[in-house]
Amino acid sequence: MSSPAPAPASARPVRVLLVEDDELMRRSFAVALERYGYRVKAAADGLAGLELFRDGPADADADAESGGGFDLLILDVMLPGLDGIGLCRRVRETSLVPILMMSARGDGLDIVAGLEAGADDYVVKPVDTYVLVARIRSLLRRATYAPPASGAERRAGGEPAPARGDLLVFGDLTLDTGGLEVFVSGSPVALTPTELKLLLEFAAHPGVVLERHTLLRNVWEYGWDGDSRVVDLCVQRLRRKLGRDRIETVRGFGYKLRR
Repeated sequence: MSSPAPAPASARPVRVLLVEDDELMRRSFAVALERYGYRVKAAADGLAGLELFRDGPADADADAESGGGFDLLILDVMLPGLDGIGLCRRVRETSLVPILMMSARGDGLDIVAGLEAGADDYVVKPVDTYVLVARIRSLLRRATYAPPASGAERRAGGEPAPARGDLLVFGDLTLDTGGLEVFVSGSPVALTPTELKLLLEFAAHPGVVLERHTLLRNVWEYGWDGDSRVVDLCVQRLRRKLGRDRIETVRGFGYKLRR
């Protein structure tokens, strides 16, 4: 398989925070990512990573939505001081920045714990550079996702919606597809880029059962070898934020958004 081409030059390179305690891996990942045009800051433990995250890149303007100036975080699970799962939770207290977890063992408990803490995706070490870069690009596409314009505001079922961008309304859930905002009973709900793209996928097919492999392909950009646990855990996080009954499990098939 060929490696992804380096990212095209832009006004501002993508800023990545890498937290990895193994010095050799940390250096090799940083060098490899910088060859692809990413600007990397690295830390060797969780507490140092949290401090770097809060301070942001030295050349970055303060930007709360992008996580103190970082566009993406890569966190190893096994870190001294504050582990990667704890660090992920601390970051999620204040930021929706995309987070990619790395696990050396592919341990199911590590993976589930990281996704439950708010990570968007994970890779198992050792990981080839082209795989890591492909996952990073997929996460960044989700973070900058803009759905196609609908051309008309509507409620689920085709009823007119109030004039406020392109609105989709499902009971107490309102999704502004133009502004990429979500409201439950009128109150705004903060979603990570992955959670938002998953909700948009459901909202594009209300009442239709979507299989896990379909969601993996359309949201995570995986092929058939994707891990369906990332779907299950992201659905769980959506339910905690939107209400447990909004997304229905259809056993043996997948999930659907209730109208």
